Amino acid sequence: MSTMTKTHNRKLGLLGAAMTTTRLPRYTIEIGTKVRDDVEGMMLDSGFLDGAPFEWVTVSLRYGLKNDDEPKFEPVNKSYGDLPLTIELDTRELAVASREEMKLAFETATLKALIAAGRRFDLEYSRLQERLEEIVG
Repeated sequence: MSTMTKTHNRKLGLLGAAMTTTRLPRYTIEIGTKVRDDVEGMMLDSGFLDGAPFEWVTVSLRYGLKNDDEPKFEPVNKSYGDLPLTIELDTRELAVASREEMKLAFETATLKALIAAGRRFDLEYSRLQERLEEIVG
């Protein structure tokens, strides 16, 4: 049996998973890609992964019926080296969101998930916390 490894050099994977039949705007993937790149840059610049028991983080944005404040954690994936996190967003809000509103919703959820991981694994997350405070006030 061969050991699987990741086939990219990303430190943040961001994906969306529909939990309802509501259709989201066409720009959802574009916004998710931008948020991934921006937040990944913050992670790298701040040393978030220094000393982490995982190589990278996967955040699954679950398009559901509520906005979670805390993510759900899965065990570190031994095959791929990532920490899988899931956090739910309210699809009803996303369905009518402008590009900027969607960007802020995705970024807020992603930052909340990473900050929770930072607390759990004693990682440097102050830059992520500062950005979250800039967004939510």
